This record gives sequence, C-alpha cells and structure tokens, in this order.
Amino acid sequence: MKHFNKLFVAAILFAGVTTQAQNADQPWAVTVGMNALDGARVSAASKFENQMGQYFETKNWSILPSASVLGVSRHVWNNFTVGVTGSVNKMTKMVNPIYVNTGTASKPNWVNTGQRERVDVDLMYYAIDAHVKYRFIKDSWFDPAIFVGGGYEFLGKASAGTVGGGLSLGFWFTENIGLNLSSTYKYSFDDTRTPNVDVPSHLQHIAGVTFRFGGKDTDGDGILDKYDECPEIPGLKQFNGCPDTDGDGIPDHLDDCPDVFGLAEFNGCPDTDGDGIPDNQDACPEIPGLPQFNGCPDTDGDGIPDPQDECPLIPGPAENNGCPWPDRDGDGIPDYLDKCPDVPGLKEYDGCPKPKPKTEEVVTEKLQNILFNLGKSTLRPESASKLDEAANIIKNSPKEHFVVIGMTDKTGSEAVNLKLSKERAAAVVKALEARGVNPETLKSIGIGSQDATVPASASNEERQKDRKVIVRSISSDEFKVMKKNDLPASKPAKKRKK
Repeated sequence: MKHFNKLFVAAILFAGVTTQAQNADQPWAVTVGMNALDGARVSAASKFENQMGQYFETKNWSILPSASVLGVSRHVWNNFTVGVTGSVNKMTKMVNPIYVNTGTASKPNWVNTGQRERVDVDLMYYAIDAHVKYRFIKDSWFDPAIFVGGGYEFLGKASAGTVGGGLSLGFWFTENIGLNLSSTYKYSFDDTRTPNVDVPSHLQHIAGVTFRFGGKDTDGDGILDKYDECPEIPGLKQFNGCPDTDGDGIPDHLDDCPDVFGLAEFNGCPDTDGDGIPDNQDACPEIPGLPQFNGCPDTDGDGIPDPQDECPLIPGPAENNGCPWPDRDGDGIPDYLDKCPDVPGLKEYDGCPKPKPKTEEVVTEKLQNILFNLGKSTLRPESASKLDEAANIIKNSPKEHFVVIGMTDKTGSEAVNLKLSKERAAAVVKALEARGVNPETLKSIGIGSQDATVPASASNEERQKDRKVIVRSISSDEFKVMKKNDLPASKPAKKRKK
C-alpha cells in the first residue's frame, strides 16, 4: 500500500500539469492501480448464484500491497476503446470444493459434497489481457462501461488462456484524471483446480487512477489545437486559446492595442485624455482635443491645432502658422497689407490715414454758392466771407498754380452764357488777388453751359447746381501757356473830337 500511495500522489501531480478535452480529442489513456483475485470461488461452486454469492466478501481476495496493474487504452470510434492491461499478484487464498471417496482405495470414487473450503496457497500470478470497451455516457464525470476480451494468465507453474468480460465505473475528477473500478470474469480453458497444474476461472477486481492524453496542444495552454484559435500562442480558455496580454477582456487578435489595457468601445485601446478618440488614433493622447484635429486641441479657436500653431493662445491665420499678422501701428490692418504700417490708418485707404483734401477741392467747396448780381459778374457782398476763406486756403497751401473756371446753367443763349462765365471767373480771381493771393498763381476761364446737366426747363433751385465757380490745380507748363483770363481784349477808347 505504501508504494501505491506514492504512485497515486504522483498521478495527482501529473494531472495538474496535463490537459484534456474529450476522449476523441485525448485518445490515449493509462491506468495505474492495484488488483485483487477473488480466490477462484467462481469455479468452486456449481451454481452461478453460489459462484457470485460472496462477491463483496474480501476475505476471499488476494491483494498484493503495491502498484500491480498497468493498462493502456485508446479511443477508436464513437464510444468504443480498445486496450491492453498487464497485472501481477500473489494468490494466497483459494476456495476449493470438498470431495469424499465413496469407493475403495483401489477403486476411488470422488464425489463433490457441495461444500467448500478456503485453503492457503502461495502462487505468483501474472496476466496480460486485451479488451474492447463500450462507454455508456460520453463526456461525463460519471463513466460506466462494459467490456469483453481475452488474455493469458500465469499462476504458479501453470498457465492458460482466458476469455471473459466485465463492468467498470469511472469517476473523472478533472478533465484528464479519474478513478476507475472494474471487475472482470476470466473463464479459463484449463480449470482442474490443481495448483501449479492449471489456472482456474476467476474474478479480478481492479482499482486504478486513469490518465487521458494524446491531444495536440502546440502552445501548451491546455486547449487542443483543433479548438484553439491561436494554436501557437498560449492563451485562455474563455478566449478559445487566444491570449489577452493586457488583461482588458479583449483577446489580442481582436485588440487594436494588445499591450495596453483599453476599452471594448475602442477595440481594446485606451482613451487617456477622455476625449472620445482612442490613443492609437489620437495625435495628442494626453490632452483632450477634437476629432477634426485627430484628437488635438485648438485652444485659440483659429482652426489650427495647437501642435501646428506657433501662437496657440492667440488666434491667427494659417498663412502665418496660426499667429496674428504684425500690425506695428495698431490700426487693425496687418503690416503686409498696410501701405502705411507705421501710421494708424483706415481700411479704405489701405491702412493709411485719410488723405487731406486737395487745395483745389477745399477752395472749390468754399466757393460754392457764392452769389453774383443777377445777370452780372459783380459779386454780392454776402459772398465776401467765402472769398476770405478761399483766399486764406490758397495763401497757406504749398505753391501751386490754379485755374478758376466759371460755369452757367442752360438758360439763355450760349454766347451770353459763355461771356458771363468768363467774366464771373475773372471777377473771382480779382477778388482773391485783392485778398492777398499771389497773382502769379491764379488764372481764369469760362466754359458757359457746356458742362451743365440740369435742363433749362427745370426750376431755378434745380438749375443752381450748374451755376458755379470751381478751382483746378494745373501744372506749371499748362499755367505758362494760358492767358491771365479769356476775356475779350478791350478796345481802346476813341478820342473825343474837340
């Protein structure tokens, strides 16, 4: 028994490091155990009920106190297995029938009395048996079966062939280790019940530990290759043999980030910054950002993600790498568009200040609505203040040459209008010179009604816009070729006759 205990412990340890799925998957099995011989009672009684009457009485059993059975079997088809078992024992007890001699010594007549006696013997027992087994339940922890077979037995100096069959019960503790109990009836072809002469028919009981093995498991993860979706990489049963390296519950072959713990919604990848963009697609995985910028932020909201923005806190155009254009004069117009970058200006003047009006425009404005006497070129007194202002402007302006142009409306004849416009223009020049304007800067012309736009039939108020005097600046060359005015030369006065 001491040796068997050691063997049983070794078997448990072996089971802890081996794996199995089903008999068809783990086709081989090895059984190691002990056996008991029942003392050959089965052939000592003439009736079957008497043969089996003391089946559970171990007082008739012969047991060798060590591992004494080694069996090997293989699954062949459906619920069928075939196997070979070798066993060794020492028969120490044998049940024999009691005979009496009803004859004489010279003529004996031995008669079976129907009684039996147990005798002590000392006969070594060796057996090699083959069997075919049918299992009633497939893939269950409880494994009953029947079997038939035959073998060859050695008992003491005798030997004989046997045939028989039996029952077995299996109890699987794990997927590949179990306890097997069996009883085999072995019918001997040479049964005279004479020690060292024949081998009686007998029962053999076996108790052993059975190991199933033989399925291919390339990666050694306990999952057979035929069921292993990752047969060359050790994995987990819940993932059909595939690993989950990062332990996030998503097997590596379905995990976009197999080495980093992640979320199922991102196929196993993490979202460190919590912006809804998994790290493997996030250009800025540690800073919350926007999908349109691959997970990077745009702090200043200028449409340029911060990693590409040279001024991430100040909005600026993409053309200037996200920075605002320089604006030295602070007028809101960037220097590259500002024609006056050092002087604040207006957008409508390309960043320059509003230009000062030209002298001719200012003077013309001051001379608007100056009044002449009706049909004449003489100025009315109420025009004096306007003439004073016009004269001061000309005197304080850079030296220029000006021509004063007189205009009329369309009423009246063209000749009269032309003459009147010339006279009025000359009158304005004279009035300005009288107020200190250098005569070398002023000349005049009249153009009548040639630029008039209001029809003669319009009201007097409407035609007023055509009755005016304007001032234009001209070049020195133009000024030189012009006359002082375009008035007709006055005829010399006739001498009075005495």
